[in-house]
Amino acid sequence: MRSTEQAPPEARPRSRLHSSVASALEDQIISGALPIGERLPSESEIARDFGVSTRSVREAMQILETKGLVRRRHGERTIVVRDDVAEFLGTLAVTVRQRFASDSEYLLQLMVVRRMIETEVVGLLTAKAQPVNAEVEAALEAMRVARDKEDFAGFTQADAAFHLALVHSTGNAILSVFYDNLYGLITEVIRVTSRVPSKSLAAAYAEHAEIFEMIRNRDEAGAKTLMRAQIDNSAAYLRVAIENANAKEK
Repeated sequence: MRSTEQAPPEARPRSRLHSSVASALEDQIISGALPIGERLPSESEIARDFGVSTRSVREAMQILETKGLVRRRHGERTIVVRDDVAEFLGTLAVTVRQRFASDSEYLLQLMVVRRMIETEVVGLLTAKAQPVNAEVEAALEAMRVARDKEDFAGFTQADAAFHLALVHSTGNAILSVFYDNLYGLITEVIRVTSRVPSKSLAAAYAEHAEIFEMIRNRDEAGAKTLMRAQIDNSAAYLRVAIENANAKEK
C-alpha cells in the first residue's frame, strides 16, 4: 500500500481526515495498485502511514465497505473486494473522467465504446415486445421542441437523454448503471461535436426520429446502420474539434 503525501493532521479539518484516507485507498483499489483479494495493513499501520487517528481509518473503511470495495470481518484484516457493481462502476467512471481530462484521445475511445454499446442496444430493443418506453418518447419530443425553438443547449441535452433512454429501455440494470456513469461525458461530447458540422437542428432531429421509427418497427439492421453511422460521424466531428482546440493552443 502506498500512501500519498499528507499534511499534518492538525492542519486539516478533523471531519475530512477519514474522507481523504478513503479517497486515497479507493484510487489505489480502482487503479489495481491494491488488487482484489489483497489484505490491507492493520488500522494502526494505515493510521501511521496517513498521519491520522485509527478512528479516522475505521470511518474510512466504513465508506469503502459501503461502496463494496472492501470487506471487514471481526478478527481479520480488511480485504479488497468489488461486490457492488453499481458502486464499482461509479468509482471506475471517476477514474475514466480523470484520464479524459489529461488525454483527449480517450474521448475518441469513448466514441468507440458508445458505438459498441448503442449498436447492441438497438439489437436488444428490436427483439422486445415493447421496443421503447415513455422515456425515449419524452426525450425525442424534447428534441422536437428544442428544434422548433432553435434552442441549441436544450437540443443537446435532449439528444443525450434520448440515447440514455434507449439504454434504459433494454431493462438491463448493469448496462444502465454503466451508461449512467458515462452520461455526463457523453453529454459533453454531444455538445462539442454538435458545434462542428453545419448540420441543422432539424436534420439532427430527423436523424434521431428515423432511428426511433426503425427501432419501433423492429428494423434491427436499418436501426443499427443508422446508429453506427451517427456515432461514427460524431467521432469524426470530435476529432475536428480536438484538432481545432489543439491548434489554438499552439
